[in-house]
Amino acid sequence: MAAKAGTKGKKKKMLLKFTIDCTHPVEDGIMDASNFVSIERNKSKISVQSEIPFSKRYLKYLTKKYLKKNNLRDWLRVVASTKEQYELRYFQINQDEEEEEDED
Repeated sequence: MAAKAGTKGKKKKMLLKFTIDCTHPVEDGIMDASNFVSIERNKSKISVQSEIPFSKRYLKYLTKKYLKKNNLRDWLRVVASTKEQYELRYFQINQDEEEEEDED
């Protein structure tokens, strides 16, 4: 039996693309999407492209870290809206329930 030389093919470069939708915070003036210079931004959406292995979970971690640094972590949360997209949403605070508890 002769061993085949070069049976391993070259790996394809995977282009990973993730998006962070910052529409609500930008409209309210809480956050400025122009702070993101090193990555592509389209109005209030930030696109991250990577040719190296890059985890969506790591992008969520970096987004949370940015929010914490700018004291926005108490107001905004990072939610996966699709397989390749995150969205920044406000925490739902039920003021009606709190007011009812205060009345009792």
